[in-house]
Amino acid sequence: MARILIIDDNAQLREMLNLTLVQAGHEVTEAGTGEMGVKLYKNKPADVVIVDILMPEKGGLETILELKRDFPNAKIIGISGGFQKKTDENKTLAELLGVERTLSKPFAPQELLKNIREVLGE
Repeated sequence: MARILIIDDNAQLREMLNLTLVQAGHEVTEAGTGEMGVKLYKNKPADVVIVDILMPEKGGLETILELKRDFPNAKIIGISGGFQKKTDENKTLAELLGVERTLSKPFAPQELLKNIREVLGE
């Protein structure tokens, strides 16, 4: 069982991801903003962080940058529907910032779980 932190401004997506992850045996914490996600991570680091790349206010790239700056070993999966709609610039930036994986929305629950196992080295 891993501790997973979901940072996404879409409440319905967070709920769906939470359900999938809990059913797979993980402990899940959710944040609707990048700022809240960083705060939660600082209080109780997660084994894996799932970050939406395109969010209002503190965006996903800023969130990833802050997490990787303060916690270089943080394991992060970047997710976004934006990867499909525009160039891969944000995906490339996320990878340069050190995310372990990037997933384009929509993705199958099995794909997310597989990526989490890989990031955890299972």
